[in-house]
Amino acid sequence: MQDCVFCKILRGELASEVIAETDDIIVIKDINPKAPIHFLIIPRKHMNDIQSMAHVDFFYGSKIFAMAYHLSKTIPNAQDFKLHVNSGKTAGQIVMHLHVHFIAGKLEGAL
Repeated sequence: MQDCVFCKILRGELASEVIAETDDIIVIKDINPKAPIHFLIIPRKHMNDIQSMAHVDFFYGSKIFAMAYHLSKTIPNAQDFKLHVNSGKTAGQIVMHLHVHFIAGKLEGAL
């Protein structure tokens, strides 16, 4: 997707602070954090939301959980965390590229 902010980050057209990455997933710092640790876990493949996933894409769910596990083990003070996903505009999704919020530490605002 040409206009997708996350796709632009993945292509190197926009700068972002990368926390971790694999062949399938990238993790970046959220630019509007709601807690001391607020990362976005993003599949490299563009999918608008959960409803847009094909059955062959469901493996991304396990990749996202595996990354959350990795982050909780390697990032200081991230052993207790929450995962949050908005799927669709009326659910609060702003960037239409499937992503999961990894949030740890004191929550500073509603999410």
